[in-house]
Amino acid sequence: MSLQVSARQQDGFELAVPTGEDMQGLGRNLASCLQGGDVILLSGPLGAGKTTLAQGLGHGLGVDGPVVSPTFTIARELHGHLSDGSPVTLIHVDAYRLGGQGYLPGEDAVDRLLDELESLGLDEELEDPGQRTIILMEWGEQMASALADQRLEVTIDRHVDSREDPEAPPSSQGQRMVRLRGVGPSWANRMDQLRKAMTA
Repeated sequence: MSLQVSARQQDGFELAVPTGEDMQGLGRNLASCLQGGDVILLSGPLGAGKTTLAQGLGHGLGVDGPVVSPTFTIARELHGHLSDGSPVTLIHVDAYRLGGQGYLPGEDAVDRLLDELESLGLDEELEDPGQRTIILMEWGEQMASALADQRLEVTIDRHVDSREDPEAPPSSQGQRMVRLRGVGPSWANRMDQLRKAMTA
């Protein structure tokens, strides 16, 4: 796979990803750069390719089960290994339904999210992931920034062709723009390595 870096910022870069197969390849390449304790925040609209990227990442980690959208289970644990062979647990979280929209006047949204994470047993994992844990969170923009001060933000934008039927279900095919942004010193030191792996 040879993807082109289309933009480069101080703390990250952007890639054009033409196909679903390339998106899976990008996930596999990302897996080769991960370390225990990493938190990856994956965002984008429905049909952007979040689960496709997650499947590639799971394949790159050699996990022991299929990576599917965890929407109905909130979180799934899968066991695999890092590129150096050490064991790792991938916690794949779908935060789409967490927090909701029905806040009371004056209610602190972050506190409410923390309460929901605590009820799921995920609050401590996000605040301090163990050295044998990787957290991949979809739809978690609202909470990860409050909890995980070291994280990789992966944002997928799906270009919609004006000729497409607006009523058609989202497709996993078609070019996407993927932005990767490292937050915190751990990622600042690894962005060059990540950029090279993503475009290899």
